[in-house]
Amino acid sequence: MSEPEPIAQSLPPLLIALASELVHAIDTGVRDRGFTDLRPAHGFAFARLAPGGATVNELAVHLGVTKQAASQMVDDLVRKGYVERHPHPSDARAKLIVLTDLGWECTRATEAAAADAVRPWATTLGRRRLRELHEDLNLLAPVGQLRPAW
Repeated sequence: MSEPEPIAQSLPPLLIALASELVHAIDTGVRDRGFTDLRPAHGFAFARLAPGGATVNELAVHLGVTKQAASQMVDDLVRKGYVERHPHPSDARAKLIVLTDLGWECTRATEAAAADAVRPWATTLGRRRLRELHEDLNLLAPVGQLRPAW
């Protein structure tokens, strides 16, 4: 078996460190915008709920957690006013979890925080290289689930 290339060994830790720093920067930006009662895992949940809501089961699969853990998160978000339970349009046994106005306000704050977090990358890389990085990551990144890795 041949030795791994140095880039193959060093790239994963760099990407993990960058992802961790990005999540931290977005979390800080969201908190600076007044949403101090949330943590990054909530943002991953909001990403699944934003398109049109989800059931607790769908949220659990998206987050890679148990149904009970997802249900506890939903209970917490309902208490805080970020989501509501609505009757499911096609399954009488299920509830559709949807963002409230406050949830959408937080989502917009998250988008602004994410833009702020990435803005310095254009200074470091230049616009052309940042655009190329976006294109490359778009080719490599999995589509669908956005799971917290911690």
